[in-house]
Amino acid sequence: MACRIKEWLRSLSLKEIICSLIVFLSLALFLILTFWSEHKIAGLIDQQAAVRWDEDGGSAQVSCFFAERTEVEEYTILSYEKVLEQSLKEVLSAEEVSGEGGKRLFIDAYSSLGTITAVSEKGKLEANAVGIGGDFFLFHPLQLVSGGYFSGNDLMKDSIILDEDAAWQLFGSNDIAGKSVMIGDVPHFVAGVVKRQEGRFAKRAGLDKTVLYVSNESLAAYGECEGISVYEIAAPNPVKHFVYNNVKEKLGIKEEDMVVVENSSRYSVEALIPVLLDFGTRSMQNSAVKFPYWENIGRGWEDVKAVVLLLQILFLLIPGGIITVFLIIRWRNRTWTYKDILNTFIDTKEKMIRRAKGEKNKWEHF
Repeated sequence: MACRIKEWLRSLSLKEIICSLIVFLSLALFLILTFWSEHKIAGLIDQQAAVRWDEDGGSAQVSCFFAERTEVEEYTILSYEKVLEQSLKEVLSAEEVSGEGGKRLFIDAYSSLGTITAVSEKGKLEANAVGIGGDFFLFHPLQLVSGGYFSGNDLMKDSIILDEDAAWQLFGSNDIAGKSVMIGDVPHFVAGVVKRQEGRFAKRAGLDKTVLYVSNESLAAYGECEGISVYEIAAPNPVKHFVYNNVKEKLGIKEEDMVVVENSSRYSVEALIPVLLDFGTRSMQNSAVKFPYWENIGRGWEDVKAVVLLLQILFLLIPGGIITVFLIIRWRNRTWTYKDILNTFIDTKEKMIRRAKGEKNKWEHF
């Protein structure tokens, strides 16, 4: 076998060797880009809520980002939850609606962006803040250094989560779960300390500074914010884009006042083609939408994936073109005709018939 391979390699011309190397390198680069990009996307925890919520893959994650002038109240969210629940009951079976082990039909969260001042015995800190409501930390499972999360559905709205920088500035330690800080004149208790995401995209997206996480009510009452600016949901997706279309049509917000993203499919080939076509004009926004840091990171990786897709297409076209040219040359220089193929087929058929008859005669004399 090895000798045959050596003989075959020696029979190749310099041009054929170069073309073979180009084909091999192109396919290798295609695979490397594919595995690298898929690994990076899988690490975007803020884009994977539907996968964590529904391991069977039948759910979709959708995010809405509202323009600054848009008024979105908690009542708006509560009203839409009932609308979505009814919509899902109309298309899902009774077993799917009830869920296994009391599992909820869907999860959702809302948040606001702003600034807030926290005071401890050791210092005072004014920082960017995210006011959360609903299941925020199911969508954004930040890496905990100590303590735990709190829920936007908790009866008491006096919890706070600090990042490591804030913990050291306010307490000189990151093991501070249960300690309190003053926000306004109200004590808030530290639920946990988280590690900020790192990397070039994270820093450019707004994570180069301290971020605090409090309830939406606390940020509205004691900080500065423009109200609810983000709504996120993960729900069963019985047909393609069901949740996406339901949110756009039934949330009750005008389409020009919000940007809706289907996180679950945003990195698919189908979704990336428009990103490629809009390359260069995509960052031009007519609506006054301020994206949170996690969406800025997600959009940054959309651009990267779009470039990767372009390179993947190129690395498939190169070997495809070379192989096509090779086949055309072989076709033009062929030494056989259709008649030869027909004769070969007939000969093969006759041999099979004779072999079958021989087997039959053998068993008759047995």
